[in-house]
Amino acid sequence: MKTSGKPFLALVLLAGLPFARPAGVHHRSLRIHPGTSLAHTYSIIAIDPEHDEMGFAVQSHWFNVGSVVGWAEAGVGVVATQSLVDISYGPLGLELMRGGKPAPAALQALLTADEGRELRQVAMLDVEGRIAAHTGKRCIPEAGHIVGKRYSVQANLMEKPTVWPAMARAFETAGGDLADRMMAALEAAQKEGGDIRGRQSAAMKIVRIRPRGPAWKNVRLDLRVDDHPQPLRELRRLLTVHRGYDEMNAGDLALEKNDFQAAMEHYEKASRMLSGNLEPRFWQAVGLVQAHRVDEALRVFREVFARDRKWWVLLQRLPQTGLFPQDEELWKRLHQAFDANDPR
Repeated sequence: MKTSGKPFLALVLLAGLPFARPAGVHHRSLRIHPGTSLAHTYSIIAIDPEHDEMGFAVQSHWFNVGSVVGWAEAGVGVVATQSLVDISYGPLGLELMRGGKPAPAALQALLTADEGRELRQVAMLDVEGRIAAHTGKRCIPEAGHIVGKRYSVQANLMEKPTVWPAMARAFETAGGDLADRMMAALEAAQKEGGDIRGRQSAAMKIVRIRPRGPAWKNVRLDLRVDDHPQPLRELRRLLTVHRGYDEMNAGDLALEKNDFQAAMEHYEKASRMLSGNLEPRFWQAVGLVQAHRVDEALRVFREVFARDRKWWVLLQRLPQTGLFPQDEELWKRLHQAFDANDPR
């Protein structure tokens, strides 16, 4: 990939606009495609073999950073491509790793073909946990990376050179699952000063290391905050919401298996995580009816109907689908529960 020279680059940097370069050939017929963005940012890629997870997390003062910087594919690997981004490092890096190249070799192949490599910052990992990173000499300071055990952190255009070391420490010492630890790394970066321009967007994606079943089942988490004054705060909120809906899904699955006790436990957890969201409470009440715990169900239904009568409308549609009984006596009691809260 050819660069255009300093005057044009300076103009692009001042304008804050994406630009394109002619393509360069590498590794048989693969090409680095035109299309770059100024996604100066900080990110982390990481792998957790014990829990069959790998992924990336990123924040930037750039709109919709999740569509530019991070790439993850179950059974293949993870790529973060940033600084003066060549987006094609993402799909081409995955393609090379899918074809059997270790992450260090895949990264080197792309860098060798790229005449703009000193403007790039890229990190890659593969399913075997092999990791490589590159920070070009012409990345805007402060810029650097650290490759640690099962992770790499990278940052450019930072306020201070302590940002990426803070990310590494946070990831290594944080508790919780992979999402928690990557979140801790991002928050540590921001606390250390983060992107000198400020903040705008963030993203996190986690996939299985060893895929099984249809492709959509191998994406554990895929969250984006495209434009927000506090993107990390919003990303953490979405992570909690995601986990709440995971609990609801687990409750639904338990209901299908007639494991009513497990279903109730999952719905209770979802209700605590999704405070103010009536959905888990409604389905918990439906499950209680199916478990023949009608008195408990009625108490929950009263609470739901009092806050939003549309859930009563929804409940009346369920019997025709087989998801709720037609029992006349039960519906008499349900009408009483709704009428007690109907403001009309």
